[in-house]
Amino acid sequence: MLVDSLWFVDNVARETMLFAATGLLIGGFDDLLVDLFYLFYRVRRRGMSRLRLEELVPSNRVGRLAIFVPAWDEAAVIGGMIDSALARLDHDDYRLYVGVYPNDPATIDAVADIAESDPRVRLVIGDADGPTTKADNLNRLWAAAIADEARERWPLKAVVLHDAEDVVHPAELRVFDTLIDTHDVVQLPVLPLIKRGSRLVSGHYADEFAEHHTAQMPVRTALGAGMPLAGTGCAIARATLGEIAAERGGLPFDATSLTEDYELGLRIGERGGRCLFARVDDDTHGGLVAVRAYFPATIPTATRQKARWMIGIALAGWDRTGWSTGRHWRDHWMRMRDRRAPIAVLVLAVAYIAVIAWGCRLALHWIAQVPPSTDALAGWLLGITTSLLVWRLAMRVACTARCYGWREALWSIPRFFVGNVIALVAAPRAIVRYVAMLRGAMPVWDKTGHEFPDAGIGDYVQPA
Repeated sequence: MLVDSLWFVDNVARETMLFAATGLLIGGFDDLLVDLFYLFYRVRRRGMSRLRLEELVPSNRVGRLAIFVPAWDEAAVIGGMIDSALARLDHDDYRLYVGVYPNDPATIDAVADIAESDPRVRLVIGDADGPTTKADNLNRLWAAAIADEARERWPLKAVVLHDAEDVVHPAELRVFDTLIDTHDVVQLPVLPLIKRGSRLVSGHYADEFAEHHTAQMPVRTALGAGMPLAGTGCAIARATLGEIAAERGGLPFDATSLTEDYELGLRIGERGGRCLFARVDDDTHGGLVAVRAYFPATIPTATRQKARWMIGIALAGWDRTGWSTGRHWRDHWMRMRDRRAPIAVLVLAVAYIAVIAWGCRLALHWIAQVPPSTDALAGWLLGITTSLLVWRLAMRVACTARCYGWREALWSIPRFFVGNVIALVAAPRAIVRYVAMLRGAMPVWDKTGHEFPDAGIGDYVQPA
């Protein structure tokens, strides 16, 4: 009986290890190649000064910046977000368009109290009850902004996207106003705020965005691949959005999409638009011109958000955007990276099973007093994948240190594994919802609850 158990466990351990190691090897080399491109990019730019706010030449093009803030069930945060934005933004010509739903009176009241006393805030109540999709909400805001442009005969220069929980940087509109003159879209870095009571869960977003917006996005834009938007902290030229709207019957955002920001960025790239990921230093206010916000702080809420991203980018997004016929191999490579999440989760799950199986294998061999057989292939694969994992962790630590300092960089190591657990839990939810969509279910805004910092401004701006 024990011999049969040894044979079974040995085979399970070996086969799961080989499957997981092969998948991790492919994904690890894929990540390593991006990292090498990034290091090459940094070496090439050595000696070149980074963009500095003080050196940006003010734009001489007249036009208003319209800030779109879609809101569903955001009564707890929307008032604080608007008040903070109005107090902080350093720009002479902008208007906040806040999109709400008729069946959300609490959010309507919170926005109306501010809009009645400040002409820079425009309350836009949609016709349909919520939630619809975020893209549908944004289309309502676009229609309102275009109507204002025609009525007031004052040109709209660009549309800026923000979420209801965002902490805006005082100088972001100055950056957008200048750079949008020569680009179709400008994306700022996103720096999630780390909630003290949830350092592991909320903090893993900080690590992921630090790595993505420090290394991966610069590589993507340097290679000329389409730049997916983060859905916040980005500005799109009015002319570009107008052209896309004309192609789609008057509305620029696809109301059936769960990740309209991701798809819009790729669409602009396909049309040959000039995209810029802008890292701008601000000596006046300190740090980087970036968007700060609290992200989900519990595993259930983080799971919901990660599932929505997985559906919109890797599952439904694949169906909707395809591989962009005629685009360069670099664009295909980046889209492949975007869509590898479900396979990566499968490999990760098998890897954890392999770890458990190998533990059981060693225990059974110890009980039976039978030395386990050695496997040269397994040893080589384990060594290579372990080296790639160490490299991956080192890159994440370095990126987090650059954005948040070394204290948070050390926390990024355990948070790496927390992120893996969240991805494992999110994958089944994403697959179930995606299958429902294939069977005809309407996409809806599966948002999570938000929190806005209630401390002083200086207390919640993270170092960058």
